[in-house]
Amino acid sequence: MVFAEGRARGPEAQQTGMVACFRQALDMARHQEAKFLELRAAMSLARLWQQQGQHAAARELLAPLYGWFTEGFDTADLQEAKVLLEALGA
Repeated sequence: MVFAEGRARGPEAQQTGMVACFRQALDMARHQEAKFLELRAAMSLARLWQQQGQHAAARELLAPLYGWFTEGFDTADLQEAKVLLEALGA
């Protein structure tokens, strides 16, 4: 529903709806203590912020979460997070 409303109001409203959805996904993953799901939601939000030029905010969200992991760096999710952090200047 949020996305349909966003299209009717324009791209800015749609992006605001996307941020709200990504934040909800982050909250749910944190509540479930599901770090990989949290990482995926954080990467989605970080990519959106990257497109909006909010590199510092994206880095601040993603870097601590990426730093939490001590293994599994051969997984696609962590490899993707590393590339994104490098693109953000981390």
